[in-house]
Order: sequence, then C-alpha cells, then structure tokens
Amino acid sequence: MVFSSIIFLLYFLPLFLVAYRFGGAKFQNYILLFASVVFYGWGAMSFLPILLASSVVNYYLVRKLHAMGGVGRGRAVGGAVILNVGILLYFKYANFFVENIAPHGFVWEDVALPIGISFFSFQSLSYALDVHRKTVKPLDKLSEYLVYILSFPQMIAGPIVRFTEVEKELRNRTVENSAWLYGFYRFTLGLAKKVLIANSLAMIFPIDIAVISGGFEGWSAPHAVIAILAYTFQIYFDFSGYSDMAIGLGKMLGFNFPENFKQPYRATSITDFWRRWHITLSSWMRDYLYIPLGGNRVKSNSRLYTNLVVVFAISGLWHGASWNFLIWGLYHGTFLILDRIFLRKLLDKFPIWISRFVTFSFVVVGWVFFAIEDFSMALDFLGRMTHVTLFSLSVWSSELGLLSVKSIFILCASVLFTSTALYDRFKFPDSHPMAMAVVGFVLWLVSVSYLAGSDFNPFIYFRF
Repeated sequence: MVFSSIIFLLYFLPLFLVAYRFGGAKFQNYILLFASVVFYGWGAMSFLPILLASSVVNYYLVRKLHAMGGVGRGRAVGGAVILNVGILLYFKYANFFVENIAPHGFVWEDVALPIGISFFSFQSLSYALDVHRKTVKPLDKLSEYLVYILSFPQMIAGPIVRFTEVEKELRNRTVENSAWLYGFYRFTLGLAKKVLIANSLAMIFPIDIAVISGGFEGWSAPHAVIAILAYTFQIYFDFSGYSDMAIGLGKMLGFNFPENFKQPYRATSITDFWRRWHITLSSWMRDYLYIPLGGNRVKSNSRLYTNLVVVFAISGLWHGASWNFLIWGLYHGTFLILDRIFLRKLLDKFPIWISRFVTFSFVVVGWVFFAIEDFSMALDFLGRMTHVTLFSLSVWSSELGLLSVKSIFILCASVLFTSTALYDRFKFPDSHPMAMAVVGFVLWLVSVSYLAGSDFNPFIYFRF
C-alpha cells in the first residue's frame, strides 16, 4: 500500500484517523502500531515476521547494551550492527554478490527485497548507536520501539527519522487543531506533487520503457534531453511529494518528522545539492559514517577524499544493488572532491544563476546513470544527448510536437517550481487556517479524482 492509492486515501486513512483521534491518548501508540502492521502487511505480508522479529531482537539487545559497560558494551553494539547490516546485506545485496562473484554454475534462488528495508535498517542502526554513545536512553516499552520502527507514515520511503528526533513524542504527544490542519495541508501538497506532477512527468518519453524495449535507437538529442529532464523532475516531485505526505501525516499524529528536501535544484554546487537533497540520508551518512571515518579532521587530503568516495559509494549502493547506483554515487563523490579542490570557488565567481545552471546540469547527467542500469545504454544515451542535433530548431520543433499541451505545461511548471522560490508561497503559515483548509481540500479532491480515473501510479523510491 502506498499513500497515493485509492485504498489508502478513501478507506485506510479515514478509518485510522477516526480511531486515532477518538481512541484516547492512552491507546494512540497501540492504534498506530496496529495500523502500521496492517499497512505493511497489505503488500508484504511474507516479510512482516522478519521485520517484527528483527525489531524485537534489536529492542532487547539495545536494552542489554545500555546496562553494560566495558568490553560487553562493545560486543553488544557490535551485535546490533551485525544484525541490522547483515539483514540489509542479505536481502538487498545477496543477489548482486552472487551474480557478480559466484562461480559459474552456482545454484542460487533469488532473494526477494522487503519493502522499505533500507529505511528501517538505518533507523534501527541509529537507535543502537545513539544509545551506545549515551546520547539517549533506550525506550522502556517494546510497543514504543515498534512504533518508532514500524510507524507507517515514514516506514517504506522515509524520511529517515532518528530516535533522537521523536524520542519524547514516542512516549507522550498531543495534537493541536492547528498542527492537525497544517499536517493535512502538507499531506495534500505532497499528494498533489506526486499524483498531478510526478505521474504526468512519468509519461513523457519514459526512459524505463525504452530500456526494456532494447535501447534508444532513433532518439534525437532533443528527445533524449526532454526525457532526462522529465525524469529529473519526476524523481524530485515523486520523492519530495512522498516526504511531504509523511511529514504531514506525522503532524496529524503528533510527530515532528525532519524535512527531507530544500529546493535541491536551486543548489549552487554539488556540495550544496547534498545539503538540500534527501537531507535525512545525507545527515545520516555524515554522522554515522563520514565522521567516524575521520570526517574533516583527517590531516591528509588523500584520506579526506578517500572518505568521501567511500561514503558516496555506499550512498549509491544504498539506493540499489546494481553497478549503475555505485557509478552514480562515485559520480557525485567525485564532484564533491572537485568542489573542495577548486570547483566551488570557481562557481562562486559567477552570477548565481550560472552556478545553479551548471550544478543542475551536473545533477541531470548523474540521473542518467541512476535511471539506466545498463552502462553501455547509459553511455549511448549521453551520446545522444550531446549530439549535434541538440542545436537544431527544426528537430526541437518536431520533438515538442509529439508532446501534448498538458505535458508541455507540466514541464514548464516543473521548471518554474524547482528553479524559483514560488513553491514556498504555497506553504501558508499557521495564521492562514482558512486558506490551508480550502486549498488542502481542493488538492485532495483533484488528486483523488485523478487517481480514480487512471491506473498509472508509478513510485520510483518504493523499491529502495
């Protein structure tokens, strides 16, 4: 089940909100936990026992860790790390390792990927590590820990919520009417971004269908550029829309989930981009991987650059067990190193619109490797993007003629919303409750109507 589905919007969510609102503060966690189990089990019942069992083991292991000292404490946190990383490695990367390392003739049955495993593995890890570092104390109730791990608003696609960010709210929380209204409004904003914009962009020269069909034979440079731009905006509105929905749902339930996007396509460097894109993943990698490796404290540049490469290689593979994700991660890691050597200082000398355009161009090229798993196809696509016909007005006119008025409008709106601060105007402050209520209701109605009339509802980050 996903947020942008009729089942969730018209059946699951209304019933849950009524039960949660009138069930009493004493039973909020139990109602949320039951709903989260149903939500996850709806589409992945076979993986639910694994998720529940690993969560229970994590809970008691970390409580034992908290009571220990010395060598025993180190062993306990090591056990927690091995458990969570081991589950992630087996379910997400076992097929990849066997495919690339196992000898010819090795018999292997593919392992299915549990939904949201990357997100709940990282949350489990951060909980264990924070308790080990004595940043927080462990929860006293298993039900509270299960709510932290299984809570359906952020369970399958983030944002990655650290225990320190919701510690107090897991134990006790209230929902003011103003917070509930803002949460509803934020949810509908995200729903509209996902359903009305991302879904429409997914139908513009879809790259995935071309890959399945065998390649990009006959594609002109403008065709390729339009396709990758549509994908670039799709993945942003897709994922940021889902994050908005999660944050909005959290508000409606009394949680304050962290922001996950901050207008990333207005970044002035790749370093700036990663301060704005998937912020919870970037900060997680920084605090639990980059800093323990030495961070910026290392004395030699070679060690610093190695750390950056390692972190972004892992970040790339976090997105998927495929070489193209590793290449995408290394691509961004390389530009972060170039930023430190000279690139960021160079871009700072230009007008800000040039810095943003250059950075955006680097990001778009990176999305080619993210979108296309086959490396030779990705290179072929890049070659077609830069072909001489890119500058042919007649070819551009021909390709644009293949698009509907709606598609051209959606592309233009995507450029406008991602390259300017216009979207911020839609984030009404609490002093405009009537505007939030009216706009939220309209966005809800239009989005649900759109979904009811279409069975096309892709979600890129669902597989991560």
